[in-house]
Amino acid sequence: MSIVQNKKATHDYSIEERFEAGLVLEGWEVKAIRAGRVQIKEGFIVLRNGELFLIGCHITALPEASTHVQPDPTRTRKLLMHAQQIDKLIGKVERAGYTLVPLDLHYTRGRIKLELGLAKGKRQFDKRATEKEREWAREKERLHKTVTRR
Repeated sequence: MSIVQNKKATHDYSIEERFEAGLVLEGWEVKAIRAGRVQIKEGFIVLRNGELFLIGCHITALPEASTHVQPDPTRTRKLLMHAQQIDKLIGKVERAGYTLVPLDLHYTRGRIKLELGLAKGKRQFDKRATEKEREWAREKERLHKTVTRR
């Protein structure tokens, strides 16, 4: 079940592979995510010392959050993956010119997971071509519906 999606990522990047990672979260963050107060559109993923970190993801604290916790909405959050997967990602990101982008925040068996994509940036003409294809598909559907009604 999806919590929030990053539609901007599919517009700006062509996604080659998708991976699922766990997140290291604090209690107030889990409550805020379950309430839908999260945004990953501006987020990105970096590699540091063989580990993955999510930067720029904004989780707004609930007003009922405990008073002894000082919530930081944009703190750096560690991602949890198997070492073999991280090694594979490091190789592709460093050698092949790929980047890692957050795609989707969702529940898997009661846990909050992040779907991340191994992506290459699109050029402006690629974005226009994608938009044209999408519009043509919509137009084709609309024409098909009018023909089948008759």
